[in-house]
Amino acid sequence: MRTIGPGGAVALLLLTATAAADKLPPGSLGIFTGVIAGTGADNKRIGEGLYEFGAQAAYHLPINTDGSWGLSLRWSTMFGILWNGTASHIDSSLRTVQMDFTGGLRFRPWSSARSGSYFTLRGGAELLRANEPIPNNDSMTGQRAYLGAIGLVGFDQYIFGSAALLSFDLRYGMIGGGGPQSLTFMVGIAVTGP
Repeated sequence: MRTIGPGGAVALLLLTATAAADKLPPGSLGIFTGVIAGTGADNKRIGEGLYEFGAQAAYHLPINTDGSWGLSLRWSTMFGILWNGTASHIDSSLRTVQMDFTGGLRFRPWSSARSGSYFTLRGGAELLRANEPIPNNDSMTGQRAYLGAIGLVGFDQYIFGSAALLSFDLRYGMIGGGGPQSLTFMVGIAVTGP
């Protein structure tokens, strides 16, 4: 049996330290889908549905694979269709377009540097536009466009090394702004890069 000498041990430690500190790609560009439902009284107004298509672009302030946290900015646009709501009078469904910009933290509470898994916590602003006016508590006539705040908790997993990013988000919006409040579960995949 062969043993490793002091020089070999130092080289092995340096190689391991370098591998543990690989830099993660700071950007991602991808697509997602999800299910949505209004909360409380807004469930009756907007009903339930899905996001037929969504696109997102994100920038994660560079962190190494051995770092436990980092900052993240994300922009997304999504096209939704909802059924069973009282707001849909002309069409049988309520169609929406939502754009949001969020910022927050990505963190890994465990010590495994090579897992590529991060929990996320984000908040930001959302713009919602619908094909028909959505009544709210202040006015039963409602309006078609709303601006308000949103909050998200989620989970990011790097896959194929770090060439792609799989994400799962639970999103609550619209906080304030008088718009319809909803809860959404989204699943997305993105390619990563510089």
